Amino acid sequence: MIQRIAPAFGLFLLSPLIGEFLLGNLPVTMLFALITLAPLYGGGALLIRELARRRGAGWPGIVLLAVAYGLLEEGLVTRSLFNPGYAGMDLTAYAWIPGVEVSAWWVSFVLGGVHAAGSICVPIAVVEALVPSRAAQPWLRLPGLVITGVLFVLGAAATALFDPAAHQLSVAQLAGVVVPAGLLIAFALRRRRPADELPDRAPAAELPGLAPGPWPVLGFSLVAGAVFWLAAMALDTLGGWPVVAVNLTVYAVVCGLVTRWSRRAGWGRAQVFALAAGGVLTYAWHGFAQPPAVPVEQAIDLAGNAGFALAAVALLAVAAARLRSPRLAGDRQA
Repeated sequence: MIQRIAPAFGLFLLSPLIGEFLLGNLPVTMLFALITLAPLYGGGALLIRELARRRGAGWPGIVLLAVAYGLLEEGLVTRSLFNPGYAGMDLTAYAWIPGVEVSAWWVSFVLGGVHAAGSICVPIAVVEALVPSRAAQPWLRLPGLVITGVLFVLGAAATALFDPAAHQLSVAQLAGVVVPAGLLIAFALRRRRPADELPDRAPAAELPGLAPGPWPVLGFSLVAGAVFWLAAMALDTLGGWPVVAVNLTVYAVVCGLVTRWSRRAGWGRAQVFALAAGGVLTYAWHGFAQPPAVPVEQAIDLAGNAGFALAAVALLAVAAARLRSPRLAGDRQA
């Protein structure tokens, strides 16, 4: 039983560790915050992964569910989408949309590159690479799904109650989160594939030519991540709307090219892992440049960032080795 649920537990912890600690947003001294962050981040990632795999939704479904997760967390839990002073920022200075009362920069930043990619898709891909023979199979049974759902709700409630004076949502704002999130979830899970479509293999190639190998995909992921995060770091210099344009361009290029590559012969788990590895390595270098949200001595913060980065590289090395192992990988296609 322990071996069966080990990947689920790993994802439960890895999601917040990547999304908050490796990124540099929280220092190593805040590891106790995993008590609430793991149910929220890890519970959400695990639910998304299990639902998508059970429904045969594949990575397109996971991505849509990840965006819905970002909407729910930032719209209902932290309520940052509608709070112009969230975390001490003045979001009205960055592509603020009057009437709608949201920052286009913050929406484009936090829903895509931060949550959909960093908190959900990257951890899922890394853990699936660690257990390649089970990458397309559900990891939890019904009791495990129920427990995960309860933990997720508790984590969301604890996070929301942490700041009870946070921005209060209007009916229109509530609808502006719930309706699109519901549509994304419904669209992602709209069709259950027949059982014979679910085994761990790639569909037949639909486009001519070969997909790029893992190393070019890794390089592409590193470049896309660097463009996204360097634009965010230069926000005050570039301005809100130019950075929004950069974010949307990065999303369009990544989604467009990956969709095209995945329809060519040779695309498989190794390339999916390479995309995720690029995200992990991007977070690792960004952690050194990111000022922590919680005050901490510089030496401790630096040591924590170095520890998280080294652990991330080691984890990627183990995952890459397991993908290359014929005994563990089985059918290598995703």
